[in-house]
Amino acid sequence: MNYPLTVLISILLFPLFAHAHGPTPQKAKESIAINAPVEQVWNAVKQFDGIASWHPDVKASKGDGKHESGGMRTVTLQNDAELTDELDYYSDKDHEYSYRLKIENIKALPVSSYSVELQVSPGQDASSSTVTLKSRFYRGDTGNTPPEDLTDEAAVKAMNAFFKNGLNGLKKKMEP
Repeated sequence: MNYPLTVLISILLFPLFAHAHGPTPQKAKESIAINAPVEQVWNAVKQFDGIASWHPDVKASKGDGKHESGGMRTVTLQNDAELTDELDYYSDKDHEYSYRLKIENIKALPVSSYSVELQVSPGQDASSSTVTLKSRFYRGDTGNTPPEDLTDEAAVKAMNAFFKNGLNGLKKKMEP
């Protein structure tokens, strides 16, 4: 059987390219129980550009005040690095919103992109709530051999820490 030259070359070169692949999506998810009713907790987090009022890693936040798809905010972290986020979904009725990174800044978080969902749901009883943050993201360096501070592991560690710190800050604000 005679194979065309291109098929033979492809078969021979495939192993060289099989190991060269980009990053895979990573995930982070954190939840916290808060001894306060859903409406009270939602009122504390629903202002998309008001994250600085409850997240201890955030020095300042400002935005356009829109609570709908396309709403924007800029978050300044304690190290003065900035993140710009854009709302994708907002539901006052369901006590949730989702947003994504609009402008990458690996000095703020070692990720190249992310999408995040925040939801406040009922807790064990009417006077408690559960707040959940979950995200899908890619590491800061999407090349095949990222430096140690921009790997999948660094991205997962940073996102989980950012979520935990934020949720603990919210709990502290809601349960003085």
